[in-house]
Amino acid sequence: MFIRLVIADDHPLVLRGIESLLASEADIEIVARCGTGGETLEAVRRCQPDVLVLDSRMPDLDGLAVIRALFGQRLPTRVVLHAESSDDELIREAVRLGVPGIVLKEMSPGALLQCIRKVHGGEHWLERRATSQVLQDLLRREIGARDIAGLLTPREQQVLNLLCTGLRNKQIATALSISEPTVKAHLQHISEKLQVKGRLALVRYAEGKGFYVSIRR
Repeated sequence: MFIRLVIADDHPLVLRGIESLLASEADIEIVARCGTGGETLEAVRRCQPDVLVLDSRMPDLDGLAVIRALFGQRLPTRVVLHAESSDDELIREAVRLGVPGIVLKEMSPGALLQCIRKVHGGEHWLERRATSQVLQDLLRREIGARDIAGLLTPREQQVLNLLCTGLRNKQIATALSISEPTVKAHLQHISEKLQVKGRLALVRYAEGKGFYVSIRR
C-alpha cells in the first residue's frame, strides 16, 4: 500500500532533494510538488494525499497558515512539518495546533522517512530536540494562564485581555459596554490580586504567564 505524498518547499534544490530521497522508497508515491503555500493548499485539496511534507517557511502562505487552512477544512491529510531548529515560536504553535509530525531540517534523511511512516500509521513523531523545550514552555504558560484565571473574575479577565491588545480605558469601556470608571476599578482590582502595578507591567506579566496567548485562542 502506497503512502501518497505531497511535498512542499520553496527552495527548488531542497524540493528536488526530498523528491530524490522519497522516490527511491517502494511504499511512497509523490503525487504533487509545490513551491508556495497557495500551490500546496490546492494540491492537497485536489490530490487528497495521505501525508503532506511541508516546509515551515513558504512564500505567500507560511507553513502555519497552510496548516490552519487544512485543519479548518477538516481535510484528512496528516502533516509533517519540516522546520529549522531556530523556529521556536513556529514549532510551539504547530504543537499547539496538533501537527502530528515535526522534523528538524538538520536531522538525517532517515529521520524524515521514519516520521512520514509513523505519521501515516496514525502515530505522532515529534523530534525531541525541536519539541522538548517547546512543550515545557507550553506547560508553563498553560499553568500560568490558569493561575491568573483562577484569581480574576470573568469580567476582570476580559478587561485584562483587552488591555493586552493595547486598548485604552475608554476603548475597553466601549468594547465591554461599561463605564470608564468601572474599567479603572477593574484594573485596580486586577493589580491588587496579581500584585502588579502599572499598565505596562500588567501586560508584561500577563503575556509572560501565557494568559494573553491562552485567551486569544
